[in-house]
Amino acid sequence: MPPSPPPSERKEQIYRTAARLFSEMGYRATSMRDIAAALGIKAGSLYSHIEGKEDLLWGIVTRVADEFDEALRPAEDHRTPPDERLVAALEAYTRVVTRNLEYATVLFSEWRQLPPERQAAIKARRDAVERVFRGIIRDGVVAGTFAPDTDIKLTAVLALSGANWLPNWFRPEGDLSQGDVADTFTRLILRGIEVRKEAG
Repeated sequence: MPPSPPPSERKEQIYRTAARLFSEMGYRATSMRDIAAALGIKAGSLYSHIEGKEDLLWGIVTRVADEFDEALRPAEDHRTPPDERLVAALEAYTRVVTRNLEYATVLFSEWRQLPPERQAAIKARRDAVERVFRGIIRDGVVAGTFAPDTDIKLTAVLALSGANWLPNWFRPEGDLSQGDVADTFTRLILRGIEVRKEAG
């Protein structure tokens, strides 16, 4: 019989497996027995590493939320021009999604399965991310980099919605790389809001 992995490694395996099953089957349809079976262990063994299914879901969604916060921090540097900050924010956000497809799927589609107080915490963090994008776009309008009639809220929602839809179609082994997707998103958004320079 092969040796059991260290506790920290086993916990990571549990989280990865739960994220995969929650993303494929949904949180409610996935039982602790399903997770244990996918890992090849008894269901009771899971509880020596985690408290329960809800805590697994909470751990998954907060882990991705933490990564978004960290990735977006450089884009909040007001010494950088707004268009460069928007590019940095879009690329950072897109890369987090594309390298965490299963975790991101769970965050985007299953967070409402959490109890109300935890739902409120996740919603507050999602709103904070949107505020980062709104702030960058607003700064760009004030600076004259982005068109004065830019709808700040709608542009922020559009940028985030495009990236949030990635788990439904992006495949790491496909024709488009993470960088390709990020570059295309940024070009499309900027093309719609940047102030046009007159020719001649």
